Amino acid sequence: MSYSFDVTEPDFDAAVVARSHEVPVLVDFWAPWCGPCRTLKPMLEKLADEYGGRFELAKLNSDEAQDVSARYAVRSIPAVKLFVGGQVVDEFTGALPEGQVRAFLEAHLPDEAEELRRTAADIADPLQRAEMLRQAEQLSGGRLEIVLDLCAALLDANLVDYAAAGLDSVELRQRDENWLKLKARLDLAQGAGEVDEAALCERIAADPQDFEARLALAGALAQKNAWPEAFDALLEVVLRDKAEARATARARLVEWFSLCPDMRAVMNARRQLSMYLN
Repeated sequence: MSYSFDVTEPDFDAAVVARSHEVPVLVDFWAPWCGPCRTLKPMLEKLADEYGGRFELAKLNSDEAQDVSARYAVRSIPAVKLFVGGQVVDEFTGALPEGQVRAFLEAHLPDEAEELRRTAADIADPLQRAEMLRQAEQLSGGRLEIVLDLCAALLDANLVDYAAAGLDSVELRQRDENWLKLKARLDLAQGAGEVDEAALCERIAADPQDFEARLALAGALAQKNAWPEAFDALLEVVLRDKAEARATARARLVEWFSLCPDMRAVMNARRQLSMYLN
């Protein structure tokens, strides 16, 4: 299988820009009259085959693609530009030695661990996804993004203790927003248990100021992904209390907003929270 192909101006956006959302695309801007181009092109073709699909090589005759060449500011050739996610992420001009071209590619191309991570993202079964991510983690030496993906898969599989261990293994300086979001999911999962929602509702009906019951009910609802109802339970605490329970409910709302996939529910709850606090 060849990983290099000729591209023309009419199909550039589809063959290069769109395609680069799926795999990195290296574009070689060349022309028939260009001596260095004749040296560089076969070397790039050899590397494309050798890398076995980690990138694809698109060869564009710049004389026949002047609009595209102008769009990407090609002033001299050979000009080589690497597209990832629809954008040029790096480039070089001239016929560089093979070693320098390899270094250029290695700086941007996904390694085996990253390839496993991307493959795992398409696996629906969380246990299978976690197993592939564990392999990727080992290959990468514990790369942060892969560790976090693994923890998410473990949470999806309800392997809470393993997810907790994974999150604890992340150094303090590396604990970014993605880590905090997973920690919020973990805290929610660790708080799950056999909750008698009917009993909690009875307690609330008997005493609307039973904030402990309202907070527990909110947790049970969130565990079922009943986010609008969970938000409502917390908002009632914010509305009715002026002390510790209100602070707890407010903090939990802010934490759970990042977990809820229903943006309309989040926006509604944010609006009510702002109204109750002002």
